[in-house]
Amino acid sequence: MTKIKPKKLLPLLCAGFVIIILITPFTRDLYSQGKDSYKIIRSKMQVLNQILQFINQYYFDTVELDNLMEGAFKGMMKELDPHSVYIPAKKLEDIDEKFKGTFQGIGIEFDVLGGYITVISPVADSPSERAGLLPGDQIISINGKDAYNITKDQVFKYLRGKKGTSVDITVRRIGLDDPFEVTIIRDNIPIYSVRASIMYDDSTGYIWLTRFSATTAAEVKKSIEKLKKQGMTRLLFDLRNNSGGYLEQAAGIADLFITERDTIVFTKGKRKDAEQVFFADPRVGDGNIPLIVLVNRGSASASEIVSGAIQDIDRGLIAGETTFGKGLVQRQLPLKDGSAIRITIARYFTPSGRLIQRPYTKGGDDQYYLKLYEKDREKTIDSLKELRPKYLTRSGRIVYGGGGITPDIYIPRDAHIENETYKLLSNSKRPLFNWASIYFSNNKVEKDTTEELNNYTKFRDHWSLPEYEFQNFLLYLKQEDIHYDSTATHNNKNYIMNHLKAEFAGILWGNNETWGIRRRTDNQVIEALKYFEEASAFINDNP
Repeated sequence: MTKIKPKKLLPLLCAGFVIIILITPFTRDLYSQGKDSYKIIRSKMQVLNQILQFINQYYFDTVELDNLMEGAFKGMMKELDPHSVYIPAKKLEDIDEKFKGTFQGIGIEFDVLGGYITVISPVADSPSERAGLLPGDQIISINGKDAYNITKDQVFKYLRGKKGTSVDITVRRIGLDDPFEVTIIRDNIPIYSVRASIMYDDSTGYIWLTRFSATTAAEVKKSIEKLKKQGMTRLLFDLRNNSGGYLEQAAGIADLFITERDTIVFTKGKRKDAEQVFFADPRVGDGNIPLIVLVNRGSASASEIVSGAIQDIDRGLIAGETTFGKGLVQRQLPLKDGSAIRITIARYFTPSGRLIQRPYTKGGDDQYYLKLYEKDREKTIDSLKELRPKYLTRSGRIVYGGGGITPDIYIPRDAHIENETYKLLSNSKRPLFNWASIYFSNNKVEKDTTEELNNYTKFRDHWSLPEYEFQNFLLYLKQEDIHYDSTATHNNKNYIMNHLKAEFAGILWGNNETWGIRRRTDNQVIEALKYFEEASAFINDNP
């Protein structure tokens, strides 16, 4: 961070002001929008210069110029809308990596437990998986240096690196007396958008999508093809808490389910290059799979494009809660210092012509986001439904604009799981994962000889943790000094037992199977499955 003492600040500020004024292409663009706009900008630039001079002359302490100016940039963007933002250079790299869909390293999902890097799961087809790392492994040294009490930032620093470079690690594994050495060659590591792709039962495929990055449509297509080979005849597509991403990827995913040249989404903005229409390609889509899309208040932007298109075209059923309500399109524009702005360039509209952006007050970002957490949010939305603009789906059903995608089937999240139970499951010491790892290490012979533990489908449908082991798990919590509420654990015993089973599935098979088990106590998933007959009717009604 650059710290500027008051006396040294003035020349820098004046020079910066001159540079701003002399950016002639920028001023010409402003002038082309009208003389009034140019006058306002010139006047406000003069005021900005005055403010900076007064800070220089009168502010009593050292000024951190970076923070001062970044605060001004952020404030400027807040006056536009809640989704136009300034992104400092130091944050931009992580954001770009997330949406490009790859980074380079060894490929592990990890946590720092007991002071050491603990492998939660190797990334599929990554160097760590090829090297044989397993869930529960502890990395106790990196390139000969002790890794005890390492921070997560240090983990990224030491384990990530350029493709083709090597890193030497020492691994301690539960059940082995001595640590062992492993050399791993770094490679490209995909950041998957599809968090889980699994057969929920013998006929129902389940896909959980967490973001819309550059590789998302291809991932979803691959998942659908895989599930079809495993016997999928109907699909539950989970977009809950998916906050969005690339517009083109959203259109690409909707296209996978549409068999006519329908409009998927269109945009309108000030500039012609911000106006687009995305059409379905009849050669791409599969119209024969009954489809239910699961959404909630955290489903936003690209998630709403997909669910809105599916609903408007009557291709499938939308279940869950009313979505976030973001109908604005952003474009990320780079700035000269390595930072960027993400600025709203257009509104988007679903095939029926509805805008699903909910109202907002400029500068009122806090209230805009806090409304998502109101307890009676769904009742309030429902009570105001008649005031919202109405549109018709292709078959004539009424749908609503002006505030998210209203589901065809409202399914609230289960309120019977107590907060103390959620606290236990999210405890930073990961007690369920650790206990499951120890359990399977201690029961290795039984694991190797039990058919249910060698076949996921049989494990899913028939295996259960013995009742007495739940008491052993509670004893483990006490031994590790992990607080739990005895009433909550008693009331939510089956839920916790299912999560322990899910941890076992992850150890035995991987991430997909973990979520395949966890979703079996997810009330929104369980309830949504009851409506596939209605979802199938869309298949029969469409030509």
